[in-house]
Amino acid sequence: MTVIGIDSHKDTLSGVLADESGRLLEERIFLNTPRGHTQVAAWVQDTAARRVAIEGSGNYGRPLALALRAIVDTVDVPPQMTARARRTQRTHTKSDSTDALLIARVGARDDDLPPPRLNGPIEDLRCLVFYRRELVQARTRDISRLHADLQQIACGYHRKITTSLTTVKALQRVSRMIRGNQTPRALIARHRLNNIRVLNRKIKDLNGAIATLVETSGTTLTNIHGVGALVAAEILAEVGDPGRYPTKAKFAMANGTAPLQASSGRTQRHRLNRGGNRQLNRAIHTIAISQISRPGTEGRKYYERKLAAGKSKREATRALKRRISDRVWTHLQPPKPPRILT
Repeated sequence: MTVIGIDSHKDTLSGVLADESGRLLEERIFLNTPRGHTQVAAWVQDTAARRVAIEGSGNYGRPLALALRAIVDTVDVPPQMTARARRTQRTHTKSDSTDALLIARVGARDDDLPPPRLNGPIEDLRCLVFYRRELVQARTRDISRLHADLQQIACGYHRKITTSLTTVKALQRVSRMIRGNQTPRALIARHRLNNIRVLNRKIKDLNGAIATLVETSGTTLTNIHGVGALVAAEILAEVGDPGRYPTKAKFAMANGTAPLQASSGRTQRHRLNRGGNRQLNRAIHTIAISQISRPGTEGRKYYERKLAAGKSKREATRALKRRISDRVWTHLQPPKPPRILT
C-alpha cells in the first residue's frame, strides 16, 4: 500500500512515492501543465497508489487535484501540517522533494484530511466571498490612511464627522471640508475619497450577487436568528463540503468554539480554544452578538441563564457560541430522505 505526496508550484509538481511507513520509494518531477497532469495520472495508475496527498490543492495544485480525484482517493494537506512535520525532522533542510515526502507521510497517517473542493455553486460563492474580503480590506486601508491625512489637514475633524467614512454623507462632508485645498496632502485625500467610493459600489454589487447565490443554494442557515446572506455565505464558503465534519463536536473543534482539555491529576479544567478556522469563528461570534442584543431570542435567554448561573459575560458568550455552532452544523447537513412506511 503506497501513498503519493505532491508539492505543487507554479512551474513544477514534485512527487514522491512512499510506503505506509513513510519510506521513500520513488520521486519524480513534472511540469505543472495539462500534459504534466496526464503524466502524473499515468504514474499514479502505474504505481497503484491508494492515495494522493497534495499541498496547494486550492491554488497551484487545484487543476491536478481535480483531475486526479476522478481516478484515486485525493486529499488536501494544509501547509501548516507540512511545516509541523518538518519541525520533527533531525535536520531542518527544505526542498521540494523533502516537502513532497512529508506530504506523503501526512497523507498516509491522517484519515481526516479533506478532499479537494469541487467546482460548483459553493465554489462560485467562495470566489465572491474571498473577493469581497479583498475589497473590504482595501477600503479599510484607504479609510485608515484618509484619517491620517485629515488629521494633518483639519486637526480635530473627527469631532464634526462622527460616522464611519464608508457612508455617503460622511464622504460628502469630508469632500466639502477639503474643497479648495490644493496642497499635496489634500490632493491625495481626494484620490482616497474616490477610491473609497469606487470600492463601496463594487462591494454593494458583490453583496447582491452573493445574496442571489445564497438564495439559490437552498441553504436553511438564514433561518437562524442573526444569520443574513453575508454571514451564511461566509459559513458556506469556509465549510465547503459539510461531510468533512461528521459530528457537531468535530465541527466545533474545527471552528474554535469547543474548549480544549487542560487537565492534570486531580485538576479538571478547560481552556479557550484559540485555534480552528477563525473566519468561521468570527461568523459564529457575529451570530452570537446579534442574538444577545435582541431580547426574547433563544440565544439571549440562554445567555441570561448562563449569567444567572454565575458565568461572566465572556464565558456566557463562549457557551452561546458553542450552542450556535451545533445549530449551524444541523442546518449544514443535507436533508434526510423521507421515510417510506410499509
